[in-house]
Amino acid sequence: MSELKRSDMRVLAPLSSGADVALGTENIGCGSLEHQAAGPLWDRSGDNPAAAYSLAAPVLSPETDDDQTDQGPGYIIAAPDLTQLSPDQLVPFVFNSPHSGRRYSPQFLRQSRLGPHLLRRSEDAMVDQLFDFAPDLGAPLMMATFPRAFVDLNREPYELDPHLFSEILPAEANQTSHRVASGLGTIARVVGAGLEIYHTPPTLDEALTRIALYYHPYHKRLSDLLAAQKARFQQVVLIDCHSMPSLKRGATPSPFADIVIGDRHGTSASPFLVQSLIALFEAQGLRVDYNEPYAGGYITEHYGAPDRATHAIQVEINRARYMDEDHLAPHAGFMTLRAQLEAVFAEFLSDFQATDCSQQAAAE
Repeated sequence: MSELKRSDMRVLAPLSSGADVALGTENIGCGSLEHQAAGPLWDRSGDNPAAAYSLAAPVLSPETDDDQTDQGPGYIIAAPDLTQLSPDQLVPFVFNSPHSGRRYSPQFLRQSRLGPHLLRRSEDAMVDQLFDFAPDLGAPLMMATFPRAFVDLNREPYELDPHLFSEILPAEANQTSHRVASGLGTIARVVGAGLEIYHTPPTLDEALTRIALYYHPYHKRLSDLLAAQKARFQQVVLIDCHSMPSLKRGATPSPFADIVIGDRHGTSASPFLVQSLIALFEAQGLRVDYNEPYAGGYITEHYGAPDRATHAIQVEINRARYMDEDHLAPHAGFMTLRAQLEAVFAEFLSDFQATDCSQQAAAE
C-alpha cells in the first residue's frame, strides 16, 4: 500500500440507526452491520497529505438528531482486508482508540456551557487516524465515534460524580475514585484544566441511559473481539491508543516525553513485550517514559491478564508531535509521526509472531 493513500477498507459499523457517521473525509453509512467502503476512508493524496486529517470543527449530528442517546452504540471497526492479506498475515492484536470520537449531538451541545472548541480539548484528537495502518498490518482497529466528554470508555462503568447529579446515586456507583474526584468520571463533569462542561447537567436517568446504550455495547464488542483473536491465536495483545497534552500542569509547566507506555506497573502485559516496544520507539529517536505519569486506565487494567495470555499496553502520544493543540489541527509532523508509529508496530508485530510469548513469560 502507498503510505499516503488507502484503498478499500472493510468496515464493521454497528449503529442502530441509519444515520451516517462522519470519519475523516468520508461519510460511512451505518445502517447495516457490515459496510464495504467504496473508497478511502480518508484520502492522503495531494500536496499536503496531512490536511486531509484536519478536523478544526466537531462533527455534528443532523439537527433532527435531537437526542444522541437514541442513536445506539457508536463504534467503528476497521478490519484487515482479506482481499489484500492472506489469513497467515493476520496477527493476534487489537488496536483500540476509545477517546478519539468526535460526533457531537446538538442535544449534548445545548447542555454544555462550553463551545465546541473547548469541549474538544478532552479528545485524543486524530489518534484513530494516526493508527489507521493497523488493518494493513493484519490487526483490527476499533474506534469510538462519540466523544469522551459524553461517555468515557476508559473508566469503570459506574464511576459517577456526586457533584454532577442531584439524585441519590445507585449502590454500585464508585463515587470516590481519584478520577471522580477530578471530575473525570464515566460521565465527565469537566474537561481540560477543570472547565465545567454543563450549564444543564444530565439527570441520573440520562447518564445511566448513556452508559447502557454506549458504554456497555462498546465494551461488549471489544471483549468479543479480544476473545475471538485469542481463540484464533491462543494469545492476544490489546494496544490502547491515546494522546496527552504536551505540557505537564504545574507552577512551572514542563514537557512530557514523546511517548508514555503504560502496563499498570507491570501487571497488564508481559514485561518482555513492554520493554521490546519501548526499545522500538527509542530506536525511532522518540523519548519514552514508562508508567509515568500514565500507567494505563480502566481498559488496560480490566483487559490485561498476561497469566491468561491476554496482554494490554497503553500508548500515550504527546500531541505536540503531530498537532497544533490550540487549533486542534495536524501540523507538518503528523505524517512523520504516523510513519514512525507504523514502523514501530510493523516490527513489533513481526517480532511477536516470531516469539513464543508464553514461554518468555514463564521465564520472567
